[in-house]
Amino acid sequence: MAERRVIVDAPGEGGGRQVHVDGEFLGKAYSLHDLSVFLQRAGLEGVDEVDVLEHPLIEWHGGGPEVWER
Repeated sequence: MAERRVIVDAPGEGGGRQVHVDGEFLGKAYSLHDLSVFLQRAGLEGVDEVDVLEHPLIEWHGGGPEVWER
């Protein structure tokens, strides 16, 4: 599978972070579990909560994987 670009936006009002893969909005994640589910549905099979912590394709905006609220 070709490499994909994953953007996890900064936390928004009320918490949660918008997730985009190759420019397509996948949803709003409120945890690493949510993020891993979105990525698996987008075809990044086998990605789990531990993988997303240091996955090279994920760009974290407005804080790293530990930040889910403003």
